[in-house]
Amino acid sequence: MSALAGSASAQPIIADHHLRSRPENLSWGWIPIDRAPVLTVEPGTTVRIDTLSHHGSTQDEDPVTFLGGFGIAPGEILEDVRDFWASRPARPREGRTGAHVLTGPIAISGAEPGDMLEVQILEVSARVPYGFNSRGARSGPLGDAYPGTRAGDAGANITSDGRTLIRTAVANGREYALLGEGLRIPIAPFMGIMAVAPQAPTVGQPGVTVAGVQSSRPPGAYGGNLDIKLLTPGSRLYLPVFHEGALFYAGDPHGVQGHGEVSGTALEQSATGVFRFVLHKNVGTAMPRAETPTHDLLIGVDLDLDRALRQALMAAIDFLVETRGLSAADAYTLASLAVDFSVAEAVNETQVVVASVPKALFAE
Repeated sequence: MSALAGSASAQPIIADHHLRSRPENLSWGWIPIDRAPVLTVEPGTTVRIDTLSHHGSTQDEDPVTFLGGFGIAPGEILEDVRDFWASRPARPREGRTGAHVLTGPIAISGAEPGDMLEVQILEVSARVPYGFNSRGARSGPLGDAYPGTRAGDAGANITSDGRTLIRTAVANGREYALLGEGLRIPIAPFMGIMAVAPQAPTVGQPGVTVAGVQSSRPPGAYGGNLDIKLLTPGSRLYLPVFHEGALFYAGDPHGVQGHGEVSGTALEQSATGVFRFVLHKNVGTAMPRAETPTHDLLIGVDLDLDRALRQALMAAIDFLVETRGLSAADAYTLASLAVDFSVAEAVNETQVVVASVPKALFAE
């Protein structure tokens, strides 16, 4: 397995703590706001976090039967998957409408509302040599009526609920997803969900049907299901803190994904990652933002794609004014000339647009 994205031979990072994806450390379908921390760390600490894909761990059939139907041998199934599946009957589902299995929460000592949590992504690697993609999931822009999205459609080697298994393999020092006849897609693992506990989930907000219970499906100010493919090792995510300790969760691991995640899912593949948590005191931020080694990323999230684009644009303009000293007018012009706006994902109730500001524009 690759220890760093794109490198099948790199040595795994030894973190200060290892939080395993055992049933007692997992939540299913929601982001709790008041769950007791399963781990408390000091700022600057590194933590390896094991995560599980919900594909293979949440269905009605036991994992050996379900995954065996796709040719997965029992020895290829994680023990964590089997144990989590066995714990499902004791887990309430009311309001927990997301599919995702999340590991956490991790409390960061000293974090308080009004602070900002910086999550440095140091490593993400697959835990198994396979993953799933759902073609034509109901959340995809084309829905489940598009040809090739259902079992029985011409050329569709999929289950009745749209899932297809994709194997991965290492070749020439790189890990690839194997699709069709000889098509190899380079793996670039990342966590689809990185979140802090939401402020106060209220009925009527996206993903909230029960007061205090935030579904894991839509992203928001707390981060969550952003599905930003650029958040691979070497990048950083900045999240507002709403509760004491911040209460960080990770999950929805992806092996690889295109901008948009248009079929409804990426390559859903259990993964492990190493993260460093840095606390910025009294640095208020209303929305998540991020950065890669080459770009600053500003994020817009809204039920409407046009409004999400405007949010990302305004965030980019504000960022350029506040951090680069540009006038608002020049920042607007620069956004049109040199900033790329992309749809990170459009399949989880809210739409996510990312503005990518090249750092090279301001290199000294």
